[in-house]
Amino acid sequence: MTTLADFEARAIDGTPVPLGRYAGDVLLVVNTASACGFTPQLAGLQALHQRYRGQGLTVLGFPCNQFGGQDPGTDAEIGAFCSREYGVDFPVMAKVEVNGDGAHPLFVWLKAAAPGVLGTQAIKWNFTKFLVGRDGRVIRRYAPAAKPEHLTTDIEAALQAHA
Repeated sequence: MTTLADFEARAIDGTPVPLGRYAGDVLLVVNTASACGFTPQLAGLQALHQRYRGQGLTVLGFPCNQFGGQDPGTDAEIGAFCSREYGVDFPVMAKVEVNGDGAHPLFVWLKAAAPGVLGTQAIKWNFTKFLVGRDGRVIRRYAPAAKPEHLTTDIEAALQAHA
């Protein structure tokens, strides 16, 4: 059985990040963008990270430029923007693709584990969110418009499971 721990990503600075380092944590995996109408959700994601990190939540941001070209910057520019504009201190990874032949294997797995509306696997836009339990399995997928503050009930339930 595949779990999130089976994947690796690159941090915003290019260093490899085995996602197994988050084994036992609840994760909120989000494809982000710096120039999107949903970009202010970075503040809400940071608030969730701050509120629940002591209980085992980690937010993981994956910048993506596949939707309207809304994250064209370099990884360094994206990292600086997230920190400067929204005080982000949760892990932000290097830019990835989430759809198509170049999709990061993590997102291929996330989409298959939690299809969208009517079973579609494609991610429709920036700020699609995936909640992953402590066991490394996907709990739920959220649409881009789902505000981070509206995820607290599901996050708290996931944090309590096998705590």
